[in-house]
Amino acid sequence: MSDRLNTILGWLLGAGVVALLLRFVVGFAIPETERPETLGYQPPVAEGAAEEAGPDLGTLLAMADVAAGEASFAKCMACHTIASGGAAGIGPNLWAVVGTGIGSHAPGFAYSSDLAGHGGNWTYENLDAWLKSPRAFAAGTKMSFPGLSDPQERANVLAYLQANGGGPAFPAAAAPAAEDGAGDDAAAGADGPDGADSAAVEAPAEAAAAE
Repeated sequence: MSDRLNTILGWLLGAGVVALLLRFVVGFAIPETERPETLGYQPPVAEGAAEEAGPDLGTLLAMADVAAGEASFAKCMACHTIASGGAAGIGPNLWAVVGTGIGSHAPGFAYSSDLAGHGGNWTYENLDAWLKSPRAFAAGTKMSFPGLSDPQERANVLAYLQANGGGPAFPAAAAPAAEDGAGDDAAAGADGPDGADSAAVEAPAEAAAAE
């Protein structure tokens, strides 16, 4: 009985060794591939596409809320002052910054070379781009603020900046796109009652000429 048991155990052990060898050979011949994190085709999405579909800056500024801009500006007060004659902190004082030269608004402040050499003025468009992503606007900026992703929040801050020291008038809002049926309606009007009256007047005249 002992020999028979030993034989069975030997066969089982041998079968286990063969199974392990087969698994090793198959794994070597057909390596496992990692499962992708995202299954299926993912169409590319253009960066900023959703924002571009929204209102233009002029429209956002026309709807801007100065009080809401003041509340959002609280995120900036760790580095900036905005009162007239206020001292510079980590960042420059921002009184009357709208419309001034980029990187030169506060004389004596040590702007980063990227910002000081940027050129141009702090227009509403440039300020909006700066508030959206300072590092995208000037890669070497010293400012660590990540930016404001909400376009309306940025417009509110711009209105608050203008309210503190003035600046140029807001850009005009873009004119609404004409509806496709507008031209058809105008053409239909040309063939309306006035056109019918003209035809009615011409008919008796032609009849009189025939007589």
